[in-house]
Amino acid sequence: MMNEPLHTIMTPDVVTLSPGSTLGDAREIFMTKRIHHIPIVDGKKLVGLITSWDIFKLGLSAVAYQDMRVSEVMTTHLATLEPDQHIGAAAEVFMAHLFHAIPVVNDKMELLGIVTTYDLLKYEYKKEYPDELDKFIPDNM
Repeated sequence: MMNEPLHTIMTPDVVTLSPGSTLGDAREIFMTKRIHHIPIVDGKKLVGLITSWDIFKLGLSAVAYQDMRVSEVMTTHLATLEPDQHIGAAAEVFMAHLFHAIPVVNDKMELLGIVTTYDLLKYEYKKEYPDELDKFIPDNM
């Protein structure tokens, strides 16, 4: 059931930042795009990941970290997967390490996409409930 390739559920158009970007830049993206993980790339190469939790746990005001570089806070030791690995591999990493996002890269560590726990949940939901359920959801939700 989870033997399909990861590229079928990953998000290929990923919002990224460079190591020289600021935490203020990251905060703005988190708030406007409503995402929680931003891969950090140098050109196309994945060099880190910053999360909304990384900023929150600093315990600083928005003004205090406005000029801090993401390279000062980002995680550099990352779990990554390749696009042809099975969806089940992502589920295994999520469960074993309590991660919520895994960058998808090629053999040169170039970022190709990202897969999140939400992507996996959506995949499983659509397997169980393949019919469109929009007709049952009130317009005001």
